[in-house]
Amino acid sequence: MDSSLVNKYQDLIMGYVAEFGVKILAAIAFWVIGRWLIGVVVRFVQGGLSRQKVDPTVLRYVGSAVTVLLNVLLVIGILGYFGIQTTTFAALLAAAGVAIGMAWSGLLANFAGGAFLIVLRPFKVGDMICAGGVTGIVHEVGLFATTVMTPDNVLTVVGNNKIFSDNIANYSANAYRRVDLKAQLSGAADAPAAIAALKARIAQVPNVLPEPAVEVEILDFQLVGPVLAVRPYCHNDHYWQVYFDTNRAILETLAAFPAPTPAQLVTVVQK
Repeated sequence: MDSSLVNKYQDLIMGYVAEFGVKILAAIAFWVIGRWLIGVVVRFVQGGLSRQKVDPTVLRYVGSAVTVLLNVLLVIGILGYFGIQTTTFAALLAAAGVAIGMAWSGLLANFAGGAFLIVLRPFKVGDMICAGGVTGIVHEVGLFATTVMTPDNVLTVVGNNKIFSDNIANYSANAYRRVDLKAQLSGAADAPAAIAALKARIAQVPNVLPEPAVEVEILDFQLVGPVLAVRPYCHNDHYWQVYFDTNRAILETLAAFPAPTPAQLVTVVQK
């Protein structure tokens, strides 16, 4: 083979190798510098949100979302530098995003519910709530689910979408809570005396608040006699103690009054 032709091919190959090598080095430089710039942008965004007293959980989620988005843009830019058609790649990425979104619709709904819970904060860790059909103390508010410790000491995980799309009762939001109980009186009992006795006795139950005062009033009437509504107030932490102690106080106090006994009148007709 002619040496001049060999040299020509060698020069051509070396030119391609040199050009490709320069592009490889440039791509590495772009990646390193881009990653550094992404870190700067994420820190800037998180710093701005932190100065606005945004919840730390929100800061982590925003930082992760911004990092993923900028990394995708950086990869597309590097591929475009190599001459790869990024429009097709972007279209495939968008189609994949739609497909994943449809497949993970429930997960994304929980994600959206978690974002609203974190931003609106209808409750916080340590609150006693009833949400999504579960009652207990909030153990953790996550991005996709909220963990609740039920009164029987069972750790329950509830999807954020179920919580946010349903009613939320926060028992810890107010300073005190009312305990609702009933007491059955006999029709032969002195109702005003029973009401006064119950008010005095239940006011002595530990952790019952003096204000608002204990409420004892006639709620309804049954065949055996009137039904009393018994309503002491207490702090949420003492609810069940006051609940059980008040039931005991009702039993002890009404023992001095006639017992409510069902009565039935029977008439015998002789033919």
